[in-house]
Amino acid sequence: MTTPHTSSAKPAPAPASSSALKVVAEGVPSSVRPDPHADDGRRPVAWLHIVAPPSYGASPSVRSWCSCGRDIFAAGLVRALALIDDHVQHRTTCPLLNQRREAA
Repeated sequence: MTTPHTSSAKPAPAPASSSALKVVAEGVPSSVRPDPHADDGRRPVAWLHIVAPPSYGASPSVRSWCSCGRDIFAAGLVRALALIDDHVQHRTTCPLLNQRREAA
């Protein structure tokens, strides 16, 4: 009678000279911060944050921000969808965003 071979996955040890964490799975992106000295001039100007809970009956919410001072919040399906459309429209009419496009 033979005993079945049991194995457990163990993380590969990092080299002794490295204190960095090793990425476990190939093909899985690790979070890497951009080099702060490599500034290409791009900055986020307008944001749209959508929260859509997966459970039935839960209410979605949306928040729209822009560097021009816009900060709008909406809750509920109808209002959230309306704010998403309004955010898209704002991106085409915002004077701050248009100045950036003209400068580029």
